[in-house]
Amino acid sequence: MKLRKLVPYGAVVLLAVVLDQAIKFVVEARLPLHQGIDLLPFLALLHSRNTGVAFSMFSGVGGLWLSLAVLGVIAFIAVLAFRTEATQLFARVGFALIIGGALGNLIDRALRGFVVDYVYFHTPFWSFAIFNLADAFITVGAGLVILDEVLAWRRGRKAEE
Repeated sequence: MKLRKLVPYGAVVLLAVVLDQAIKFVVEARLPLHQGIDLLPFLALLHSRNTGVAFSMFSGVGGLWLSLAVLGVIAFIAVLAFRTEATQLFARVGFALIIGGALGNLIDRALRGFVVDYVYFHTPFWSFAIFNLADAFITVGAGLVILDEVLAWRRGRKAEE
């Protein structure tokens, strides 16, 4: 992939990091820890801190080790992104979102020692893990990569027929 062709994906990464960090800054500045604001009957902003990774897994592991693991994952994702074909637009955008989200959470871990989470889906009988925009970028990015693979598989099957 040529450097000039990286610019749009670099912009996606940068936008994801900036949006993520801006919202986390506002949450940290305006919403007391463990305090929430109900937006809808099933959705709230709830200021939380996560010392682990997704869904608070590995919260007992030291921050340095988690940061190194995240850097390794970012490097691996970047290698995969560089190996995509120009026609794999969904995958390329997906990889950029994954990298942007991972960098957003890595910045939190490096500057704060924890990741700021704030989106809370819940009902009176069920609740989902608290997460942030970076986590959403990672999830949507992974979905785009999977979508691109499924579409490529379907195109390959049609070509065989």
